[in-house]
Amino acid sequence: MGKSKKKEVIRLERESVIGVTKARLISTLAAEIENDTQDRTEEQRIPDRDEFLKLCKRVEYTIRAWYLLQFEDLMQLYSLFDPVHGAQKLEQQKLSDKEIDELEQNFLKDLFLVMEKSNFKIASNEEIDVATSGEYLLHLPIVVDESKLDNKLLKKYFENNPAEDIPDFSDKYVIFRRGIGLDKKTDFFIMEKVDMIISRFWKYLLRITTLDKFFKKPAPKKRDSESDTDEDDFFVERIRLENMELSIQNLILPNTIQEPTFDRIIVVYRQATTDEDSPERAIHIKHFKNIPMADLEIVLPEKKSPGLTPMDWLSFIGSAVVGLIAVFTSIETTKVDLWVIFAILSTLIGYCAKTYFSFQQNLADYQNLITQSMYEKQLDSGRGTLLHLCDDVIQQEVKEVIISFLVLNERGNSTLPDLDKTCEWMMKNWFNDEINFDVDDAVKKLEKLGIVTKDSEGRYSSVGLKRANEIIGTTTEEVVLKAKEDAAAAAANAPASPAATTPAVGVDGGGSGSGSDNADEDNYAAEADEDKYAADTDVLLNK
Repeated sequence: MGKSKKKEVIRLERESVIGVTKARLISTLAAEIENDTQDRTEEQRIPDRDEFLKLCKRVEYTIRAWYLLQFEDLMQLYSLFDPVHGAQKLEQQKLSDKEIDELEQNFLKDLFLVMEKSNFKIASNEEIDVATSGEYLLHLPIVVDESKLDNKLLKKYFENNPAEDIPDFSDKYVIFRRGIGLDKKTDFFIMEKVDMIISRFWKYLLRITTLDKFFKKPAPKKRDSESDTDEDDFFVERIRLENMELSIQNLILPNTIQEPTFDRIIVVYRQATTDEDSPERAIHIKHFKNIPMADLEIVLPEKKSPGLTPMDWLSFIGSAVVGLIAVFTSIETTKVDLWVIFAILSTLIGYCAKTYFSFQQNLADYQNLITQSMYEKQLDSGRGTLLHLCDDVIQQEVKEVIISFLVLNERGNSTLPDLDKTCEWMMKNWFNDEINFDVDDAVKKLEKLGIVTKDSEGRYSSVGLKRANEIIGTTTEEVVLKAKEDAAAAAANAPASPAATTPAVGVDGGGSGSGSDNADEDNYAAEADEDKYAADTDVLLNK
C-alpha cells in the first residue's frame, strides 16, 4: 500500500452489541471456572462447571419464556402487513381503516422495541453525514425517489413516540445500524488513478486562475461533540485514493483502500399508494450486512437512476467556456502561441473525456454494487428478518446475564461502575471484543431472575451457582428433554415383541369413522381456527 498525503480519521461510538458467539462465551467461561479450582480434586471441580452450564441453559430458557408472547404478537401483526400475503389477510379480517391504522402502529411499536433490545440504533443525521462524507467503491450520487415512498406511516409513529436525533427522512424510511467492521480492497484502480490525475491537474488550473472558488463543494458538517473526549468513542482510518501521494510507485503498483462498515443494516419503509381505492398497507423490512459507510446509499429504497449531478454539468460547461475564452484571448494577441492553445484545448478535451468515461465507469460499478447488495450483502427481508431479530434479542440478553453474573460471582461485591469496567475488560482481554457493556440492563435482568442482591451502599453481589439454579428452578424445556430421554431409554431397554395384528378401522362402525365424518371434523377445525384468529386480532387491537 502506497503512502498517503494525509490521514482521514472518523470518530465512532463504541457499540453495546456482544459480538462473540454464545457457544464460545460459555465454553471459555466454563474452562476458566475449571482453571480457577485447580487446587481442588476432580470431583470438586466438575460440580462447579456443571452447575454453571446448567445455569446457562436455565437462563436462556427463562429469557425465551419472557419474550415468547411478545414475539408471537410481533409475528402475528406482521402477517397483516407482509408484502406477499398481508393484503389478503387484511381483506379476510374485514377491518376498518381506523383499526388497521392502530394495528400497524402497534406493530411498529413492537418492532422498534425489539430493535432496541437487539442493540440496533437509528442512524442519525450526523452519523449519515459522517458516513457519506467520503467515497469508497460507489462514485455516483444516489438519490431516493421520495414520490414512491409513503410519508404517513412513520411520521405518525414518531409523532406518538418522540425520539432524539431522528434523521430528516424518518417520515419516509428508517435506517437501523449495529456493529462496526472494516472493509479493504486491493487493486490497481487504473481508471480511478487516471481520474485522480486529471482531477488534480484541473484543480491546479482552477487554483492558478482563481476560479476554484466557484467550483468548491461544501465541506461535510462535523459532529457537535467532535472536540469532546469520550472514552466510549474510538477512531477508524479511511484510506482513499484521493488522499494518496502522487508518485510513480503508487501509480504503477496495486493499492489498498480501506473503509469502516456497518456490520448490520435494517431498512424499514412503505411504498406510496398508487391506487386510492386500494391503499398500500405493506411494510417492507430489508436486512443487510457489511455495508461500507461511504456506500451507504446502496441500501436506500426506491433509488433513482443515477446521472450527472448539476455540479458536474456546471463544471463541464464552465470548463468549456473558460477554455474557449482562453483560446480566443490567445488568438487575439499579436503573437499566437500554438503550444498554449494546444495545452488549453488538450486540457479541455481531456476533462470532457474524463467526465464522460468516469460516469460510464461509475455507472458500471454502481450496477455491480447493486447486484452484489442483492445477492451477497442482503441477509433477509420481511418475516425472515423478524425471526432473526427475535433470536438475536434472546442471544444478546443471555450473554449479558452470563457475563455480569460470572463477574459478580468471582469478584464479590461491586458497584455498577466497577461491574461495567470489569465486564468490558473481560470482553476485551479474553475475547478481543471492545464493547460498551450495557450494565444497567444486565443487572435489571439479574434482579428479575432473583440471583443478585443489593446492599445499602449500592453494591451488588450474586448468590452461588447452585443456589442460582435452585432459585430459577426446573424449566419446562428441561422437563420435556428429561421425558424424551426417559422415553428413549425405555425404548432401548424394552424387549423385542412380535408384530401385533392391527384390526381394520372404519369398517364395522368402529375406529375413525366414515369419510363424511372426517370432512365434518375438518370443517369444524377450520371454523375454530378462524374464530381463534379473529379473537387474537381483537386482543392485538386492545394492546
